[in-house]
Amino acid sequence: MSRTPCTVLAFATTLLACACASTGGASPDPAKPTALEVEVPSIRHPAGETPQWWFRDGAAQAAARGAMSGRAKNVILFVGDGMSLTTVAAARILDGQRKGGPGEENRLSWENFPSTALSRTYNTDSQTPDSAGTMSAMATGVKTRAGVLSIGQQAPRKDCAQALKAPVLTLWELAASRGFATGVVTTTRVTHATPGATFTHTPERNWENDTELSDEARADGCVDIARQLVETPYGHGPDVLMGGGRKNFMPVSERDPEYDDKVGERLDGRDLIAQWKQRHPEGTYVWNAQQLADAPAHGPLLGLFEPDHMQFSQDRPRDGAGEPTLAEMTRAAIARLKQNDKGFVLLVEGGRIDHAHHYGNAYRALTDTIALSEAVQAAVDATSAQDTLILVTADHSHTLSFVGYPKRGNPILDKVRGSSGEDDGNGSYALDQLGLPYTTLSYSNGPGYIGASAQQPEGPKRFLHTVSGVQIPKNGRPDLRNVDTQDPDYLQEALVPTAAESHGGDDVGIWAHGPGSDAVRGNVEQNTIFHFLLQSMPALRGELCKAGDCDDNGVPVTLPDPDKFRAARE
Repeated sequence: MSRTPCTVLAFATTLLACACASTGGASPDPAKPTALEVEVPSIRHPAGETPQWWFRDGAAQAAARGAMSGRAKNVILFVGDGMSLTTVAAARILDGQRKGGPGEENRLSWENFPSTALSRTYNTDSQTPDSAGTMSAMATGVKTRAGVLSIGQQAPRKDCAQALKAPVLTLWELAASRGFATGVVTTTRVTHATPGATFTHTPERNWENDTELSDEARADGCVDIARQLVETPYGHGPDVLMGGGRKNFMPVSERDPEYDDKVGERLDGRDLIAQWKQRHPEGTYVWNAQQLADAPAHGPLLGLFEPDHMQFSQDRPRDGAGEPTLAEMTRAAIARLKQNDKGFVLLVEGGRIDHAHHYGNAYRALTDTIALSEAVQAAVDATSAQDTLILVTADHSHTLSFVGYPKRGNPILDKVRGSSGEDDGNGSYALDQLGLPYTTLSYSNGPGYIGASAQQPEGPKRFLHTVSGVQIPKNGRPDLRNVDTQDPDYLQEALVPTAAESHGGDDVGIWAHGPGSDAVRGNVEQNTIFHFLLQSMPALRGELCKAGDCDDNGVPVTLPDPDKFRAARE
């Protein structure tokens, strides 16, 4: 990186005075992050937005906050899918109450991190985003449309021909192509939106196996997500890939090893697990917790623990074959990846927080958030703050609300005991204007609506509620006095009846720990997260500089050409 001249560099409201190396001049403080200015052209939104503009703007936001001062060898991105700030607050309290305290004073593992920021999550075509567009922003440094994975916004959703012209290089592909170790760990199918954005490019997030592609997409040359994960031309792909989704890797002719009544879903005859083994002859494939525990502590690892998504934390103990926890998968991944002397890039997703919210079930959303907290702590314990940047965030929010004025220590999943206003509560149930109690947590929309449906009668709803035929309630709000709202299967009331609870468009948190974490502050566009990670890792950003994608200060500002990083085809 070239030496900064003796000038004042500015970006937005960030100013840094550079000390002159002359008689009487003070030496720069090496502990302080150095802010660097990256000029970004002014555009008219959204018409002027392009992938190159988003990349440069994200680079500028990170550089202005001093991310280039980071000296990380490794970076780990934790994503709590759908982990809104309300989710974090409620999970913190539930975790603390489970430990015997009132809960409010408790901290989840990442709440001990020194640096925090807010992330703006909108997609280029939607105020309220989805997981595909949001993770693509974090993976590539470029915001894009809802529903697409790691392609530029110029390609419409489902348009294969345009998508093939618009791939955007991901941090994981860059790392793998240059010999760094890479890992992807999730509790969803590994072909789902968040993990899929790391090594695949598609205009439709639902093209997870060959049966889901349209005839037009096949004719145009698009390939399903599972196949892209195994056949990626970037290095040898992820060194560690763990989660659910076996069915997308297995042909219909093959029976699932865990469930006698299930088979693979591929109709193209490809056995992608066998292909992965062939590509990684020194690797290990596992499909249950014991096999993971017994696996060698070195070499590539593929773990597919369910045909579909992995179990919620609440339901995992009942899994017959046994599934590892997110913390156990995190430890296994780090143990293998850290053996690479160059360093590693790892994604860990608590993916089912989002699904529980969609189901209108706060209990499972909060307990999966607690499981993510345990995984983050496992990563902190397994790495050093001197060489590993750990960043925790969410891809988007949800409509969970924290309401009323419950007294200190009130069980977070219970009815409000306290007051419905800012007056003193007496500790008994707070009542609405109908004289009925209500829960601290509720949803703005979703399957917890109290009207009768074709599946469940009027009144409180139970997990799992697949909604159709909703009716307007005849009897009004139910009396919850004798309803156990802390039961894991209770669904919080929803104001608007929808088949699934929706995402929210509000900002989410970012928490950071390790080299480069000082730069994580303020309110940033979500694609800046990529640049925080990249700029904080000198060896990796140097690979982009070698390709001519950096400015005079060594800041990667030019959108990389993916062709420069693909391995030659045989």
